[in-house]
Amino acid sequence: MLPVVSIVGRPNVGKSTLFNRLIGQRKAIVHDFSGVTRDRHYGTAFWNDKDFTVIDTGGYVPDDEDVMLAGIREQVHIAIEESAAIILVVDVETGITDLDEALALILRQQEKPVFVIANKADNEERRWNSPEFYSLGFDELFPLSAMNGSGTGEFLDKLVEVLPEPEPELISEHPKLAIVGRPNVGKSSYVNALLNMDRSIVTDVAGTTRDTIHTEFTYKDKSYLLMDTAGLRRRTKVKENIEFYSTIRTMRSLMECDVAILLIDAIQGFESQDMRVLAEAERFNKGIVIAVNKWDLVEDKKTNTFRDYVAEIHERIKMMQYVPIISISALNKKRIHDVLELADKVIENRKRKISTAELNKFIERMKQERPLPYVRGHQLKLNYGTQVKQAPPVFSFFMNKPKELPVNYRRYIENKLREEYDFEGVPITMVFKEK
Repeated sequence: MLPVVSIVGRPNVGKSTLFNRLIGQRKAIVHDFSGVTRDRHYGTAFWNDKDFTVIDTGGYVPDDEDVMLAGIREQVHIAIEESAAIILVVDVETGITDLDEALALILRQQEKPVFVIANKADNEERRWNSPEFYSLGFDELFPLSAMNGSGTGEFLDKLVEVLPEPEPELISEHPKLAIVGRPNVGKSSYVNALLNMDRSIVTDVAGTTRDTIHTEFTYKDKSYLLMDTAGLRRRTKVKENIEFYSTIRTMRSLMECDVAILLIDAIQGFESQDMRVLAEAERFNKGIVIAVNKWDLVEDKKTNTFRDYVAEIHERIKMMQYVPIISISALNKKRIHDVLELADKVIENRKRKISTAELNKFIERMKQERPLPYVRGHQLKLNYGTQVKQAPPVFSFFMNKPKELPVNYRRYIENKLREEYDFEGVPITMVFKEK
């Protein structure tokens, strides 16, 4: 797990611009109007052979000054909790403000390294004005311009010196199951139901669990490592800050797990945040299971109610219809162990190895059923393929003009692989190379 560096500061000092500069891409929206960044952003930066995660805490801040200060203060507290180092961005054009001093006061009371960035120092006069920020009480001050990049190299040299080595990947001989999902969908309740004990605090307040909890347990003589990522506690006016940092913990668990079990609330339904978690799990090539919790609360259930519910979810994730969906009730302990059995099946599917001989027989059958198309007057030819990795499965296919292969034919190949060899719940990586 990579060390985390958070960027904090009052609105309109250039936090998102610095964030984009560090990660090397325009991921955060940048505008000269304060509070433009309504979503939290994170990305990976690299400097001097070190990778680290960067958090942009820009965010929308209300016009009310008291609420603004409370929101920014909350961001700083979370940054202190989550980060190995903190970047305090100030504006050399406007000088020190009351908000800058309030943030500095909070940061001086903790032991994490703090780097003060005097941003917008894009000429000699502004760089000469930057020493006034030493009065904030920090030794590490760097005048720079996030917009054009001047001065960032010296700053990054110092930053990576204080970052710890990445945390080693969680090692367990047992299958690692990450219980993920939005606040208050019943993640801790589900873990407690499996363990038959109150391992996590469970209340009707969203996000009661503050830290990821790892628990080993045994079911039918098989041991598992459960990773409960219930996340951080919400607070009324700053819940977006808390929830964003809980996504960082979710991301870490997704990177470590074998199977991600996404819990959704049967009443609230499948939401955009659930789709983002699925996309992250697929990006990390993890096994995926969706468990629809609180199914006992659904009224007027009929024979096809759950089938229609599943169809509605699959309609929203058309490219991920390989993900199995099961209904459960953590409160009543209905089908809670069926999720484990489904996860076991997904783990076996991740490990599936198809011999090169068998795969090439499959390719011939597939081509006979649907011949490769002509592109720009040339017949595409798929010569052979091989599985180069398992858990997760990766396939290499060798052909002429791989860049010309249409997306719909790639999808056809994936669908036929799933149909033939059962990769339910498992992302498949396919690489097409020129022979």
